[in-house]
Amino acid sequence: MDLQLADKRAFISGSTQGIGYAIARALLQEGVEVVINGRDDARVQESVQRLRSEVSGAVVTGIAADFSDVADVQRLIESIGRVDILINNVGLFDVTPFADITDADWARYLDVNLMSGVRLSRALLPHMLARRWGRILFISSESGVSVPVDMVHYGVTKAATIALGNGLAKLTRGTAVTVNTILGGPTYSDGVAATVDRIAQAQGVPTEQLKSAIIGANHTSLLERFIDADEIAHLAAYLASPLSSATNGAALRADGGVLTTLL
Repeated sequence: MDLQLADKRAFISGSTQGIGYAIARALLQEGVEVVINGRDDARVQESVQRLRSEVSGAVVTGIAADFSDVADVQRLIESIGRVDILINNVGLFDVTPFADITDADWARYLDVNLMSGVRLSRALLPHMLARRWGRILFISSESGVSVPVDMVHYGVTKAATIALGNGLAKLTRGTAVTVNTILGGPTYSDGVAATVDRIAQAQGVPTEQLKSAIIGANHTSLLERFIDADEIAHLAAYLASPLSSATNGAALRADGGVLTTLL
């Protein structure tokens, strides 16, 4: 299917690995010019080169910026140029007991997981509205609907992201600009893989055994396996395209059936 994206330019936060990287690759395959992002410039340039090798003719560049640093974010915004498609993907997560989450942890999670999208959207949405076409997409999580007890700070920021996307969509009335949110389920991204490996080593069990136990403990999963990052990216590419013009202000589930609600 031709997603009609050949003349578009996208910025994806947190895209040197995992879901963000998969979205970058999916958009490049549709002919989108893509700007990726990570905290470390060497890692960003390495990912740029990898994408160029994976997608023939890819037009991709990168900007390093740390979304916990407001000055760094402002520098990024000033250098980003025209953006037709904004993918707010950057995010922190970790398994931490609620009593052990400090004020500093809360501030860092809010800055990266929520305020990154606030700051980028505030800078780029007005230009989309002026051109009367654009796409803003938030990569949230089913954890924003059913907040996990051992990741409360993560779930709270993802719930706020869903609300942010819905509110911003109301600013787009009468234009061809849309703002939507993807509720991803348990996805075996690079970050999740690293966390699973760390926990497996701490518990002295094989990684594959722990992966099976995690999915087995999730009794509502209809997929009964981890989601692949490309499966999230396919939905993101569609929502970034002109073909999704009637979808606005929505939170779309790509959760493997983990959530049990009708909507």
